[in-house]
Amino acid sequence: MPRKIAFLLPLIALGACAHTPRPHPARTPVAQYPNGAGPLAADTHVPDFATRNFEPFTRQNTIAIALREWRMFGQPVSDDDPEQRPEPTIAAVKPERTAGMWQRVGEYWWIGQDPGEKESAWTGKHDENGQVTDFVHDGTYAWSAAFISYVMRVAGANDRFAYSPNHATYINAAAAHTEKGVRARNPDTYAPRLGDLICVGRGASRAVRFANLPTANPFPAHCGLVVAMDDNAPPFGHQISIIGGNVDDAVSMTHVPVDRHGRLSSRRGGSVDPRYPWCVVLQVLYDADGASPNAP
Repeated sequence: MPRKIAFLLPLIALGACAHTPRPHPARTPVAQYPNGAGPLAADTHVPDFATRNFEPFTRQNTIAIALREWRMFGQPVSDDDPEQRPEPTIAAVKPERTAGMWQRVGEYWWIGQDPGEKESAWTGKHDENGQVTDFVHDGTYAWSAAFISYVMRVAGANDRFAYSPNHATYINAAAAHTEKGVRARNPDTYAPRLGDLICVGRGASRAVRFANLPTANPFPAHCGLVVAMDDNAPPFGHQISIIGGNVDDAVSMTHVPVDRHGRLSSRRGGSVDPRYPWCVVLQVLYDADGASPNAP
């Protein structure tokens, strides 16, 4: 059952999503990966309240956006070991394909990505040509990075985040110090804060560790946004809660155990969480933190 996160309720704010494209001096480049169509084309997908920062880029607003999307999917909690989840069958009901939700996933793609990329036209069940994708083997259309990109974009990160359909893009950018709004932190020594991202390699890339970053090539990964912290909650005691996209085909919450100092790794360097060998914490530099994005 979902845990109560009442202490976060004051942070929750709803935002309108109306946008009439028009030129103005605050346009922000968002073509973040090789085949981009250019900054002006990309801006036509982004609401003015985000590109012009009607409000500062804050962890409170970013968390509120993620929580809003989680509630929209019915507040699912996914604490099972991902390596032991059964393969879906054609009889299963995937939340991402239900009425209303496949369109919402389409908005993650549309707003979160550069419109010059084919992914910007995907939905929760269609490719860029409007064709329904394979129900069971749809890993090619995984939207977890699109969800994170959407949240960061709408929260007002502007050009401080490497928006991409692949988590590895912004993981490697942070590790290479080319992403001015995010810093790569070692999970052995840095305790994630609210609004940070924690990331893990998937499949054969579960072996990726902080020392391997940045990698020479992209790798499959998953990241979740830290939305809550609790030192005395089941099932783990010391834990944080993260929200991620495309977890059990929905926007889901996962509870992640940490040590008594709030770190993801033990003193010996092993992950506290037996399910996830976390490879990096992405420290997001929010406006209210008072830190310069270009600070070392």
